[in-house]
Amino acid sequence: MKKLSNLLCVGFCIALIISCSVKKDKMINRNFHALTTKFNVLFNGKQAYLKGLKEIEEKHKDNFWKRLQIEPITFDDRKIEGPKFRPTTDEDDEEAETENLSSFDRAEEKAVKAVQKHSMNIDGYEKNKQIDDAYLLLGKARYYTQRFIPAIDAFNYIIANYPKASLIYETKIWRAKTNIRLENEKLAIESLKLLLEVDRNEKTLSDLHRESAHTAMAMAYEKTDTIQKVIEHLALATQTFKNKEQSARNMFVLGQIYSELGRKDSARMVFEKLAGKRKAPAKYRVRANVELAKYADGDSSKTKVLEKLKKLIKNTDNRKFLNALFYQVGVLALETGNTEEAIVYFNKSLRAKHNDDYQKTYAYEKLGNVSFDKQEYLVAGSYYDSVLTTTPKAFENERRIRRIRRKNKGLTALREFEETVKNNDSILKITDMSKEEQVAYFEKHIEKIKQEDEEKKQQMLNAQNFGNAFVGGNSNGFLAKKGKWYFYNDQSVAFGKVEFEKLWGNRPLEDNWRLSDKSLSLDGFEEAEEEVSDEPKVNPRYELSTYIDAIPTDPEVIGSLKEERNEALYQLGLIYKEQFKNPDLAIENLERLRAIKKEQDLELAISYHLYQIYTSINNEEKANEYKDIILTKYADTKFAQVIREPNKKTSEEKPKEEDQVLKTYKAIYYLYKLDKYEEVVEKIDKFTPQVKKSNLIPKLALLKALSIGKYQDREVYQKALEFVSLSYANTEEGEKAKEILDQLKE
Repeated sequence: MKKLSNLLCVGFCIALIISCSVKKDKMINRNFHALTTKFNVLFNGKQAYLKGLKEIEEKHKDNFWKRLQIEPITFDDRKIEGPKFRPTTDEDDEEAETENLSSFDRAEEKAVKAVQKHSMNIDGYEKNKQIDDAYLLLGKARYYTQRFIPAIDAFNYIIANYPKASLIYETKIWRAKTNIRLENEKLAIESLKLLLEVDRNEKTLSDLHRESAHTAMAMAYEKTDTIQKVIEHLALATQTFKNKEQSARNMFVLGQIYSELGRKDSARMVFEKLAGKRKAPAKYRVRANVELAKYADGDSSKTKVLEKLKKLIKNTDNRKFLNALFYQVGVLALETGNTEEAIVYFNKSLRAKHNDDYQKTYAYEKLGNVSFDKQEYLVAGSYYDSVLTTTPKAFENERRIRRIRRKNKGLTALREFEETVKNNDSILKITDMSKEEQVAYFEKHIEKIKQEDEEKKQQMLNAQNFGNAFVGGNSNGFLAKKGKWYFYNDQSVAFGKVEFEKLWGNRPLEDNWRLSDKSLSLDGFEEAEEEVSDEPKVNPRYELSTYIDAIPTDPEVIGSLKEERNEALYQLGLIYKEQFKNPDLAIENLERLRAIKKEQDLELAISYHLYQIYTSINNEEKANEYKDIILTKYADTKFAQVIREPNKKTSEEKPKEEDQVLKTYKAIYYLYKLDKYEEVVEKIDKFTPQVKKSNLIPKLALLKALSIGKYQDREVYQKALEFVSLSYANTEEGEKAKEILDQLKE
């Protein structure tokens, strides 16, 4: 019996050794290598490949504000990689396991190993049925590591050597996709057309392969900007819905394209169909509902869509999409006139747990627009600042962001000037008080501070005691503990930190933290500690001298504060007049400046701007008042001439095109470079009346002023610069003219 078992073992070992050979075309050899390839090497390779696909899915972030990529992957055009594996011998396998390979590198390694160790190419024919699968895995792994030419080699090997393989159609589709990545779109289209033509006649493709082929065709036509063909193949790729993820994506992209082309009915139809597809992943269904909200017409339709979106918000499965849902509800609320509700939802969108920076920029922009429409310019500027700081670098040059940046530039200046007026007014108000009034004012201020601090302190103590009340009766140990010990109460800790900083300042966490000078001896430290404990430091916020000593008394300092405030008022008037087209606030600032400005150096400019504003709002009485000031006091100025002859700039000729204006400007500037200054002034005087509107008018005006300065006296030069600085105050030319004027005065 023992002899028999030994013989069986020896026989099994001999059979195993014989079956390991890849040179013998025996059934036992074919089955051995096929099974080993499929359930060992290829199984591990496919698992690594699936892991790589999952990693790509997790890394790729879709921006639903832009047209989605048909294939959800972003390749780096600059990346060129070589193979990272060395599948040779069994000894190397253990070393390979320790190498830092990506999942796709690991899949490629296993595919190559399957070919090297288990290929049974006998007399030019492959006897291992799993080798074509190995080559397909090899090609796909190379595709995802951006090694497209080696991937093409793998696909071509299958097509040439396994023309009747079950995976031949899948291989041809992958080869076409790889050609698209290599910018061989025409070759890809031709091969896919042939594949689909054969399928149309013989029905050779499965539904899944047909979807993949049409998807690849859409990708190829998208590269060639043939939008109608992209639409055609995306529509065909969404008919059977076998690949749920890709089909839903194709349908969403199709709706986006219709939207871009202005075909709203077609877009609405696609998004409605996608929103109702239960097979589609949630992210596409929810986003389809968001897109549908953009096409709601009429209050009744918008109300119906609002109800649907709010229902989606209540569904806890949609928590990942709350940022987009909240935002769209806010947009609809704004469109139906519910501004306050819209603000609430925009803020909810910003606070959503699952969010992205680009989505936030839209919510911040809407909040900024709401504040801007309410004439709350400072608040609007803060929101626009948030847009600019939140915008990802990839979108910083987007037209929408550039527009917001330009708009915010004026708001930034506005905030600075408003802050200057507010601060300087406060300081000047105190400087105008008598000594007794100042003392009384700050004593009242100190009492208010003390009262507020006491209220905060009491609130902290109440919170701490409130926590203690639950120690005995609350079964929740954490809540009891939180109220019982000081450091479990966040509010008490925060208050304690504030009090510590008031007494000690900002001290680092280190030994001998009481010592500001660490070179002191330990004895000195002890003395300092005793001194501090005996004489507690008084909070400077409670001392009257802190405030009284800070009041400026130097007339020059007070004068500079007034000048700074007056300049800010003037600039505010110009910003409200020119940039924000808000005549009321412009009048408020300029009229105030006129009332408090004792000197006459700005009277002409203020009067001219107020004359223009009152004329624009049809207030003839006030307009005539400032008109008379200019005509009587400043009759020889350019401004008076413009008022006396308002139609002088009008010409019967049609206004020139911008390119013609630019051409003329270049010719005049060339004369300026040749030092022909009088001719420059003459040509500008002749040409300017022919142009009603052009961005180059301020440039022509500055060029004329500079030319005048070259051959006329200082006084005439200054008047010419004053005209440019006042007429075009918010342009680069106006600022340049003002800068030159300031230098001349110095």
